[in-house]
Amino acid sequence: MKYHITAFFLGFLLDLGLGDPYNLPHPVRLIGKLVTAIEKRLYNAEDRDIKKLFKGTVLVIIVLVIIVTITMFCLLVSYWLHPFIGVIIESIMTYQALAAKCLKDESMKVYYYLKDGNIKQGRAAVSMIVGRDTECLDMEGIIKATVETVAENTSDGVIAPMLYLAAGGPIFGFFYKAVNTMDSMIGYKNDKYLYFGRAAAKLDDAVNFIPSRISAYLMIAISFLPINRFSGKGALFIYKRDRKKHASPNSAQTESVCAGALGIKLAGDASYFGKIVKKPYIGEEVRKVKCEDIKLVNNLMYSTAWACEILCLLFMVMSIYLC
Repeated sequence: MKYHITAFFLGFLLDLGLGDPYNLPHPVRLIGKLVTAIEKRLYNAEDRDIKKLFKGTVLVIIVLVIIVTITMFCLLVSYWLHPFIGVIIESIMTYQALAAKCLKDESMKVYYYLKDGNIKQGRAAVSMIVGRDTECLDMEGIIKATVETVAENTSDGVIAPMLYLAAGGPIFGFFYKAVNTMDSMIGYKNDKYLYFGRAAAKLDDAVNFIPSRISAYLMIAISFLPINRFSGKGALFIYKRDRKKHASPNSAQTESVCAGALGIKLAGDASYFGKIVKKPYIGEEVRKVKCEDIKLVNNLMYSTAWACEILCLLFMVMSIYLC
């Protein structure tokens, strides 16, 4: 447990310091390649819906078995060689499962393009971090899309993997990342993936159910701190009112807190794969969105990450003495 605590904290610091270097291979990209390779072998557009559902479930099982097995093997071998090597490897794995700095870096690219008045590059930058169509977004739409994805990924990319890492180390952490990656690739409700990607989508809903709510309450607590420029009352009010205004049971949890904390209106209709998807608005338009909201939502995300990290460390330290 002492080794795990050390690796957990070092991995978090590595993520904040290094982010995701583009010139190095990343496990999530490797998971993506694995999903693509298996999908090519299993998916057949001519299959009946029930067969697509079965094959999609098989894909999920195969990917999870492979990822968990590889992760477990790497950890066992590294700790068998030497505890110091084990801590180093676990720290690197922990770091690779988190995405706080990467999320901030990618969203801030949008911020800097918009501050320079470069709408075209802003659209291109935001298209790298959102699933919706971005070609027709104006400046307000680009800002909202960026704020929404940072708010949602505060849970998906930071808090949820952190909680799984704290509970079960990289084995649980990469189990979660594999589920999340599969959902982002095949968990769409379109003609191709409605059935084939259903198992991935439903499993993602399940593994994010508790973390998304923990993330929301941590964000609300952070919003009440007087050192921040957020509205705690607004965050709590909008969360209670709008947290269920999304097709996903989890996505509006942190998004509603963010909208209330910043005093802006988010969500609404969006285009996916050329089709308009009707969505209710989240939040109240106390003021118009502005570029600085991208900075604010990143500050909220980082503060929430630190709060979660400290709480996880405290629980793990307490478990040593209680056991």
